Amino acid sequence: MKYSVLNSKPHYPILDGLRGVASVMVIVFHIFEPHSTSHLDQIVNHGYLAVDFFFLLSGFVIGYAYDDRWGTMRFMDFLKLRLVRLQPMVIMGMIFGAVCFYFQDSAIWPNIHEVPVWTLLLVMLIGFTLVPVPLSLDIRGWHEMHPLNGPGWSLFFEYVANILYGLFVRNFSKMALSILVALSGFALIHLAVTSPNGDVIGGWSIEPAQLRIGITRVMFPFFAGLLLFRVGKLKQVNNAFFWCSLLTVLVLSMPRVGGSQHLWMNGLYDALSIILAFPFIIYLGASGTIKNPSAARFCKFLGDISYPIYITHFPIIYLYTAWVSNHKPSFAEAWPFALLVFVSSVVFAYLCLKLYDEPVRLWLKNRFFRKGNG
Repeated sequence: MKYSVLNSKPHYPILDGLRGVASVMVIVFHIFEPHSTSHLDQIVNHGYLAVDFFFLLSGFVIGYAYDDRWGTMRFMDFLKLRLVRLQPMVIMGMIFGAVCFYFQDSAIWPNIHEVPVWTLLLVMLIGFTLVPVPLSLDIRGWHEMHPLNGPGWSLFFEYVANILYGLFVRNFSKMALSILVALSGFALIHLAVTSPNGDVIGGWSIEPAQLRIGITRVMFPFFAGLLLFRVGKLKQVNNAFFWCSLLTVLVLSMPRVGGSQHLWMNGLYDALSIILAFPFIIYLGASGTIKNPSAARFCKFLGDISYPIYITHFPIIYLYTAWVSNHKPSFAEAWPFALLVFVSSVVFAYLCLKLYDEPVRLWLKNRFFRKGNG
């Protein structure tokens, strides 16, 4: 393999910024979650759809970054590149989750103090690999495949989609890819409108029903993003970052649709958001340009911290959720602590990026792609 495989292409700056916008919305969604009585009254109600937005964005970017490299790049080269990009922060997220774990002992998780240290360390080590832990190691009690850092489930399915792309789908014609996307879209609609909760929430457990949700949630958006890259004819769009950010926030903040009497309506909203709204937003974002240097720096900042935010914020959310479950404050009483959670999540993510993620990724690239490879 030539070292040129590592040469990165120019980024879509607006897409980087949108990834950051969605990551910030995820924090806000999770801050409001412990104050709700159910998904029906959740503030920033559809924030969970940010995961599906990330999947679609990933598919588009993977196609852009790798589709034309397969003449000189092998599957194992591709897999190593993805591991270098994603795995350092996966490890950091699990370590941070382990450090915070015993401080989350609370009314909602009353048995945390009974978990032996050796079990905690075993769960952490398994978490480093993103291999789901068995239910016998469910040390929190929520049946999460990664109980130290819940969002690890989406990275697991991200890897599944990447492997499918690298082994098979990269060779699909546009017609074959379109058929795969169409079938995945039908499966997504069926899941959404028949869900007993009226949404696509789920995927974080190795229980069969949850695995079905996870694979269904990743298949359409990831490969629809790839298809969008391959067939989309980009046009110049003015003020694209503003409009795309506004649309993203509106879709994720939309109140619950249909109420408890018509759950299928909210499921349909979820499906249409993923199938229609998100591809449209990403198309607009990829079509736009940023001419203002300050705006360009802002988008780069959002893009840089988006992944560290997503993969490290949840241990802090666990702490906040534990505090809310013990003291049961209203949000009017809790907002200073909520603000602290938000700021802490952003600051910790930025510190991880600069002090750990970027240096480690640079070292890994030098270690695995320079020596003996070019």
